[in-house]
Amino acid sequence: MYTKSILAAFAVLMMTVVGCQTKTNKENKTNQQPGTMETSNNKVKPLDSLLNTRRVEFAKVASDEKKKIYSEGTDAVKNSGILDKALNVGDKVPDFTLNNQMSKPITLYKELEKGPVVLIWYRGGWCPYCNITLHYLQERLPDITKAGGSLLALTPELPDKSMNTTEKHSLDFLVLSDVANKVGKEYGVVFELTPEVAALYQEAFDLHGYNGDESNELPLAATYVIDQKGIIQYAFLDADYRNRAEPDDIVAALKKINAKK
Repeated sequence: MYTKSILAAFAVLMMTVVGCQTKTNKENKTNQQPGTMETSNNKVKPLDSLLNTRRVEFAKVASDEKKKIYSEGTDAVKNSGILDKALNVGDKVPDFTLNNQMSKPITLYKELEKGPVVLIWYRGGWCPYCNITLHYLQERLPDITKAGGSLLALTPELPDKSMNTTEKHSLDFLVLSDVANKVGKEYGVVFELTPEVAALYQEAFDLHGYNGDESNELPLAATYVIDQKGIIQYAFLDADYRNRAEPDDIVAALKKINAKK
């Protein structure tokens, strides 16, 4: 009887310990912050994990003043109303013709005759988040192509600058120079930097030299997946330039378009 009582007490104790551990594990998952190794989906999306490495590196080395200026710059973009004004899912996109990195004119609607188009904007070859994204998109280009899409990247950089970016990342997709952000403005994705951010950019890498003007205007890091009728079927719009569309989401949008055919 004595032995049985000890065993019974031990069993109750172990059940209590396991129950407490299970509760603690659940609480840890619930309190897990976005951007860490475990999110609500139990994994970090591939591109965002790479971008997050850059975010962490910047946070370690940047001065508090610089962080404050960039944060206020992002807030200014959010408060400008640009996210409400930009073209979005269901909108028909305007056609355009821009020169690629080889100075060859590329027309959007001619590209759409071949299949759906993934249209992205990047700020410039000076932007580390853009470079990470472009390099990753090149790695995922076979997946995008297999899903039936072609990729066009627009940038306000002058053609010689975009050529440097193309060669640096060995890009096999088209990079188009949208000088003065003319197309970007038609799509509603262009904003003006705050004077403080513009001054930092100009001092650090000569933004005016990259873009060939002194407008201090840049596009959002926007992404659209456009069907052959010119209708946006997927849109990624974010005021924070550090956030980018996930290639997995782009591929999923392309597959959805193909499924409707």
